[in-house]
Amino acid sequence: MTDTPPISLVCLDLASIVIDSSIVERAFAEAIATQGIVTGTQDYARSMVRFDRSYGRPPDAVFRDLFDRDESRAQAASLAFEQSFPAAAQRFGLEVPSDVADAIGKVAGAGAKTCLLTMLSRRSCGRELLGLLRAADLVLCGDDTPRGFPWPDPVFIAMLRVGAADVREVAVVSATPDGVLSGYRAGARILVGLGSGRRAAALREAGATHVLDRITALSDLLAEV
Repeated sequence: MTDTPPISLVCLDLASIVIDSSIVERAFAEAIATQGIVTGTQDYARSMVRFDRSYGRPPDAVFRDLFDRDESRAQAASLAFEQSFPAAAQRFGLEVPSDVADAIGKVAGAGAKTCLLTMLSRRSCGRELLGLLRAADLVLCGDDTPRGFPWPDPVFIAMLRVGAADVREVAVVSATPDGVLSGYRAGARILVGLGSGRRAAALREAGATHVLDRITALSDLLAEV
């Protein structure tokens, strides 16, 4: 016999499985344009590199770092992003991929709760995106937690909301190193990275206990651990 409890909560990083990074990138570019950083400049190129490296973190934290703690510019860019993202999402469309919906359904069928984590604010997400996520038991946005990825706060808040008593009952799934690191810092027993090649190596370095090419293999993995 073992005293290891079964997985009762699966936290899935929304940036990894639903939101197309190109939509976030477009909104980010529109936001920094309000601060004079436009396509074709060196500042723009450097900013987009920093965006890529920090993908999945709370936008306000990314802007704060980008503008060297210039709070007025960071806040202005954050407000612009909150307007740009839902507009971009509406133009290009958002939907929960069938493999993601299937994975959530299988996790629920096995008796575990599901929480979708996003570092976007609720205002940024808008009703359209939040409405797509009703299949999950809980959706936590960036403004629902004191600190976002890579801090452990999102995982702890998810546990409190669904009533998970033991961090060993938690699995965290993310395609970003910061998402995996958040779960690692929280002490989650299962840390699933989604990716291959160089990305897989970065996910393992962040603490991933397992790395999958596709989310379709998630339910089988959880049944085995």
